[in-house]
Formats: sequence, C-alpha cells, structure tokens
Amino acid sequence: MLNWTQQFDTFCFLDNHGYQIAPHTQECLLAAGVRRQFTLGGQPGLENFQAFIDTGKTWLFGHLGYGLQTGDTPRHPAHPDRVGFPDLFFFEPAVLIRLNDTALVIEADDPDKVHSDLIGVGLPGSPPGRAGAAVPIYSRLQRDEYIAIVNRLKEHIRRGDCYEINFCQEFFSDHAVIDPLEVYRQLSAVSPNPFSAFYRLGQRWLLCASPERFLQRQGDRIVSQPIKGTAKRIAGSTIEDEQEKTALFISSKDRSENVMVVDLVRNDLARICREGSVKVDELYGIYSFPQVHQMISTVSGTLRDDVSFADIIRATFPMGSMTGAPKKRVMELIAQYEHTKRGLFSGAIGYISPEGDFDFNVVIRSILYNAAAGYLSFLAGSGLTFYSEAESEWEECMVKAEAIRNVLSGL
Repeated sequence: MLNWTQQFDTFCFLDNHGYQIAPHTQECLLAAGVRRQFTLGGQPGLENFQAFIDTGKTWLFGHLGYGLQTGDTPRHPAHPDRVGFPDLFFFEPAVLIRLNDTALVIEADDPDKVHSDLIGVGLPGSPPGRAGAAVPIYSRLQRDEYIAIVNRLKEHIRRGDCYEINFCQEFFSDHAVIDPLEVYRQLSAVSPNPFSAFYRLGQRWLLCASPERFLQRQGDRIVSQPIKGTAKRIAGSTIEDEQEKTALFISSKDRSENVMVVDLVRNDLARICREGSVKVDELYGIYSFPQVHQMISTVSGTLRDDVSFADIIRATFPMGSMTGAPKKRVMELIAQYEHTKRGLFSGAIGYISPEGDFDFNVVIRSILYNAAAGYLSFLAGSGLTFYSEAESEWEECMVKAEAIRNVLSGL
C-alpha cells in the first residue's frame, strides 16, 4: 500500500502494528488524495474548522500542531521552523483504505481500480532497502547547556511557578537527502508502536513511531492515555529487563510525573464531560515496547451532549504529557527556554470519522523532514519535577532518541 501512495502529494497512513494495549477500531487506515481540505496557520480558527467538519460529515485525516491557537494557550515565540507544517491541516481523502481483522475496505470513486492498482504495485512487507547516505545528526543543545537549563527550570519548580514541565531538545540535519518511505519502513521495523504514522503534505513528511494516544472518542466516551515514565529495555537479559520494568513501576520520580499529568488530564476532561463521569481507569500501567518500557495511565469520561470537536480541542490541547502543570505557565516557560519551534512535534495526528468519532496520537519518537529544504529534525524531551536530576533527564532523552539515531546512522 505504501508504495502505491507515493503518487500522491497528500496522504496519511496510520498503523497500530497489532498492539492491543490501546484498542483501535481499525488495524490500519490509509487516506490518499484530496477532495477538500482545511488549513490554519498562525491565527485562531477552530470555529471555522468546526464548520468544515459539520459541512461534510465525511472521513477527515490530518494534524494539530503544537502552536495551534486554542484561545487559552500563549503564542509560541518566533523560533525557527524549517520543516513548515501548518498549525492545523485536515483533508477529506479521495481514497480511503481500512484494514481490520476480517476485511480490507476500499472507499473511492472506483474501488475496483484502486484494488487492481494495489495488486499491480506488488505485495507489501519486503525487507527495507537502503534509504540514502547516512545522515549526520547534530544537537541543538550540548550536554552542559541542557543540564544548565534543566537546573534553571528546577528553580522555577522550587519557587512554585509550576509543578512539572516537559522540556524538549532538537536533533537535526541541514542537508539531509533521504527516501522517506524506506526510512519509515526501517523505523517501523526497529520500533513498531501502536500509534505509528506516515504522513505527507507536499514536500513535508512525518515519519512517526509514537506509543502514545492523545484522545479517542467513541460515541459519548472519551479516553486519554498519557505517558510519563521511561526505562530502557535490556536486550539479552530477561532478568535485568524485568528489573528495569519493576524499577520504573516503583520510581517515586516517575510516579510523581505521571500522577500530575493524570490530574491535569482529569481537569481538562472535566471541562467537557458530564459531572462525575471522569475517572482513572488505570494508574501507573507499565507497558513494554521494543526500545523502552513506558508508564501509561488511562483517563476517561462521558462527553456532554452539547460538546463539539472544537470545544474538546480547546479544553485539552496541547496534551498535558507534553506541557506539564499548570499548563498555561509551563507553556510560557517552554517558549522561554526551548530553542526550537516544536511545530508538529508534540502535536497530534489522526482522523475524524463521519459519525464524529476520532482517534489522535501524540507526535513523539518522530522524524520531521522537509524534502525541498533538505532539513531533517527530531525532538526528544522529558518531564521535569522537583525530584528530577539533570544528568538523568539528559540520558532519558538519549534513550528516547536512540531508535531514530540508529536508523539514520545506518542508512
């Protein structure tokens, strides 16, 4: 399917790689070509997007960028953004392919032709090939500079400015030439995750291996699954790997991060849910992925009848796991101390169904690439609390970035 998509300037492929820890309604979704589209960049406009949703009542695919203006969030400063995704973009696809456990469904003007074209391209799943020359990766922050900033942010925590803050750093390449499809296939091979995405918008690409769900709506039920807490997998030693998993579960620092984000998510959902319906379905759940163990909690609620998609996004975006608490103040600190505009990183990508259901990930563990400019970027961050140690936070960022570094260095 992915070979076939290369003829389109706009497409979105969402794959859960068979994970059941975060149930999906579809095994994977592929949307390609554009019937109609909606874009926001640098200005508020969620009401206009809501009108776009209501007009069509069709499948929509796209993204929410971190800088999206929701009315409550401070504006991001004029840091450079050389990848260039807009703050919001959604499109109604000309072709939609849905794969679940029992069937492949094609929705298009001529589904039989799409099916024959897919067969003509060849079967998917052949081993990834070479994607170009190895890409040199540079850090926007050096280790000592990163540690100094973390210690300054901890002073803000000690003064009571905030309780937790997610601080991110950028890794980049100025003259990258890659085959995005092959890099995505390699990234998926080494780091398959339940919220993976391969997304193209003209010359801008997202290659995403995210393990985290931002929000899912099914009927009147809404679910968020924030991640806070990371431990590296230990290859070749089951005993040591289990020890890492146990240490993550009992870590007071990681529990502190996790419960603060859970409280923030509960407060966000309470703004749009029926009174008394918001609950924590699971706290401190430990789940294992090929590269890391993660601490994941699940929060759900029952939506009020009068709540629109725009209302939901205003109440919850950007997600607490990528900001901290209290949200408005930590976003001001993020703008002050980070050196790069986040863009699509720590935003969300996903779909809205004709019935108004939706599912969005958190854009982390992702490569952002502007083919026209030759600019490649990926970011990694960690949640800082009173208990954080700057050196350990640096190491956590390196662990989170390792899969991408390995893929890019092995081209």
